[in-house]
Amino acid sequence: ICLGVPIQSVALFLPQIIARLGYDTIKTNLYTVAPNCVGAVFLLLLAFSSDYARVRFPFIAAGFMLTFVGFIIYATIDVQRELHVAYFACFMLTWGTSAPSVLLSTWYNNNVAHEGRRVALTAVGVPLANVMGLVSSNIFRNQDAPRYLPALITTFAFGVAGAALTLGLGVYMVWDNRRRDRREGVHRRALDVSTEKLREGPAAPEFRW
Repeated sequence: ICLGVPIQSVALFLPQIIARLGYDTIKTNLYTVAPNCVGAVFLLLLAFSSDYARVRFPFIAAGFMLTFVGFIIYATIDVQRELHVAYFACFMLTWGTSAPSVLLSTWYNNNVAHEGRRVALTAVGVPLANVMGLVSSNIFRNQDAPRYLPALITTFAFGVAGAALTLGLGVYMVWDNRRRDRREGVHRRALDVSTEKLREGPAAPEFRW
């Protein structure tokens, strides 16, 4: 949910956000291309960095933070006087929504070895994020144009909540792994445990996040 609202807001309403810069319709649509292309580059950058570090949650949280910082900038500046800053904020919106969509799905698949549970999570999580388009389409209201301040604040709030939940869960996983190491008197990584044992999840003593 916390990811779905920002990603749908940016995906559906980036042209309306950029339209506030005062360009004509054709130029406004063209100005959406660069942020989306750079967002795709950031997706690859964060995803490969996450793979290299073998940890997910800091990179997911970073994506959320980029999004809500972008929304803060865009909501608080004088867009007409600070065109370059406003357009830079549009880039930040795409940086923050592109990467977490991939990394979040990878994160729960990495931590749920049981095939049935993974299928259930994917079947619920992905459609739930997509259906948040209903929220996005109802917060960008005509009467709030051209600033769309209530929509920007709402999307920012979901981004903050997503970052806080991600960091909280990630810190818990690190703490729980260390607690399990102390209990067993040995340092284990998820790589060191067979998938068969990991299938039982946290109930198994050998399980590591």
